[in-house]
Amino acid sequence: VMKLNPQQAPLYGDSVITVQLTEEDKVEDDVVFYLVFTGSTVQHCTSTRKINPGSLETISPGHDCCETVRVALCASREGHPVLVVAEESFQFVQDEAYDAAQFLATCAGNQQALNFTRFLDRSRPPAADVDFLDEKVALAFRHLKLPAEWNVLGADQSLTENIPRETLMHFAVRLGLLRLTWFLLQQPGGRGALSIHNNEGATPVSLALERGYQKLHQLLTEEEAREPDSWSTLSHTVHSGDYSVKHHRGLDVYLLTAEA
Repeated sequence: VMKLNPQQAPLYGDSVITVQLTEEDKVEDDVVFYLVFTGSTVQHCTSTRKINPGSLETISPGHDCCETVRVALCASREGHPVLVVAEESFQFVQDEAYDAAQFLATCAGNQQALNFTRFLDRSRPPAADVDFLDEKVALAFRHLKLPAEWNVLGADQSLTENIPRETLMHFAVRLGLLRLTWFLLQQPGGRGALSIHNNEGATPVSLALERGYQKLHQLLTEEEAREPDSWSTLSHTVHSGDYSVKHHRGLDVYLLTAEA
């Protein structure tokens, strides 16, 4: 039996999983290990990297629903058949970051909900928590199946830019969420949100300046602003038909997902 640590991951994936090998699985250097996750409708295959002779590291895939899946540890060696050396179960769960992303996505145009998010700002979480929140919520947002008509400014596009209101962009900037801001900028309505004033007359751009968020301000104002470095360590996905391939630059691990 192999040991997976942790034995569960959020639906949006991108968290590190360590695989402890048993004595008899610690084999020659030319063996390549990978994990196959089999869910009810999709299957994922991830490459691994060796940390030491007894343990491997990989990245959890993003999954399509909350469920317990089978994970097979496979070993392959040139000139030999692929062997399944161990099996274990693994759970995909919906966590708070996922709930938060769903909440934010559905309240894009909802003033009551957006005003509630301002209340969060009064309790100013510590920087390490903000960074964690930023990464997880942005990952979860990226994993949501947003409807084609989804817009950062909400469904009612008839509102002219002159009507003062809160936007999701105000929320992301106020908390200093660099990755979430970058994600929203790429979505429909993201750029338009930058010039919208709230009831105090603040735009997302003026908020970034007022709060001294230099990187964030650059991101919003520079023509050629590139994605934040912190974001580039995460997975990048390429889709092709029923398949998608993700590359996680940080660990140099590849993930293939196929509809079963």
